[in-house]
Amino acid sequence: MDVVLLSRIQFAVAAGFHFIFPPLTFGITFIILVLETLYLKSDEAIYKTISSFLIKMLGLIFVVGTATGIVLEFSFGTNWSQYSRLVGDIFGAPLAAEGIFAFFLESVFLGVLLFARNRVSKKVYWLSAFLVFFGAHLSGFWIIIANSWMQTPAGYLMEGGRAVLTDFYAAVFNPSTVIRFLHTMLAGWITGSLFLAGLAAWYLLNKRHEAFSKILLKVSLIIYIFAALTQFVSGHSSSVQVTKTQPEKMAAFEALWHTVDGAPLALFGIPVESEQKTYLEVSVPKLLSLLAYFDPNAKVLGLNEFKPDEKPPVFLPYVSYHIMIALGSLFALLAVVGAWMLIRKTVYTARWFLVALIAAIPLPHLANEFGWIAAEVGRQPWAVYRVLKTADAVSVVVPAWQVLFSLAMFSLIYILLFVVFVAILLKIVKKGPGAAEAY
Repeated sequence: MDVVLLSRIQFAVAAGFHFIFPPLTFGITFIILVLETLYLKSDEAIYKTISSFLIKMLGLIFVVGTATGIVLEFSFGTNWSQYSRLVGDIFGAPLAAEGIFAFFLESVFLGVLLFARNRVSKKVYWLSAFLVFFGAHLSGFWIIIANSWMQTPAGYLMEGGRAVLTDFYAAVFNPSTVIRFLHTMLAGWITGSLFLAGLAAWYLLNKRHEAFSKILLKVSLIIYIFAALTQFVSGHSSSVQVTKTQPEKMAAFEALWHTVDGAPLALFGIPVESEQKTYLEVSVPKLLSLLAYFDPNAKVLGLNEFKPDEKPPVFLPYVSYHIMIALGSLFALLAVVGAWMLIRKTVYTARWFLVALIAAIPLPHLANEFGWIAAEVGRQPWAVYRVLKTADAVSVVVPAWQVLFSLAMFSLIYILLFVVFVAILLKIVKKGPGAAEAY
């Protein structure tokens, strides 16, 4: 058993499960803030009822997300101790900042939202909703800083075998931080808004809470339309950044085996790394060069430019990247259709569209997971890009059997936790918005 591979799988399982919840938090806190703003301005009780219902769901999502996130932070000291020794002084700073400046902010004012609706003024309650929204996004920002530094490290020097921070600003705003944060934030808005739009559609199809559902559907759909269409711009910016700062990753995304002037954009294919060939390839000539450098004849580096032990795997990043783009394109199409139906005022009665919204609920989660797989596997063999290899980052004192045992235990616990989460969530949904007013 390979301890490096097992440790990577264990971290992937823990991170992949945790990543179900933060994107939902992004989108739901945004919609709660919009509803509380409408309630503050209009004093119409229906906005308060909808918001209270969503806050109850947010509390559940927050609890499970927090519990699963803690596991990830502990794993750096258990399974990845060599990583922590080398770059912990830099990597640990944004994680600590996330806990101090974001997590406690979010959790304290979420408590106000959950338990103090009738104990504080409307303005204080609105401020609490804003701070929960701000805290959730600030938390995401610090995590993205940490991960982006692993992708494009900056603001440090190697001294005595350790990475030492020399420029805090450069480390925080490394070449990929802002672009990746915007991309992740928009993905969260898509995830949360489509989840709530699907929920509203389910109520409408079952002729329950129709006044409530129409408002929730309209607000959610407007946010979804904006996020899904803007994500195309964000995704393009992210791909341009990857092409320029991590060229071997983009070469893996596109299965670009050799450097070429006027590189094509791959739409479909089955890459076979051992043969350096892509079967059944469908591509658009020169489009990758045009999109990455705004020049159809620009040179794009291929995998042949890099040492064999510094090349990423190809098949998994290629497939994950293209699935993410396909799903993003589907989201944009759904957004255009939704905008047209809102304009025509048929969005509440078109049964096929309501069914489509319900069916689409899990798709943003798949896009998030595949995007994360593409980004992380595409960075291999590096834990910190061109600084520390993954094989050199694992703990030297943890044997493979212990990693395997903990992997099995975590998997069972996560399955159980997810079943409990879904059961409680369905119970909240079945009770409906009126029950949320009880607290």
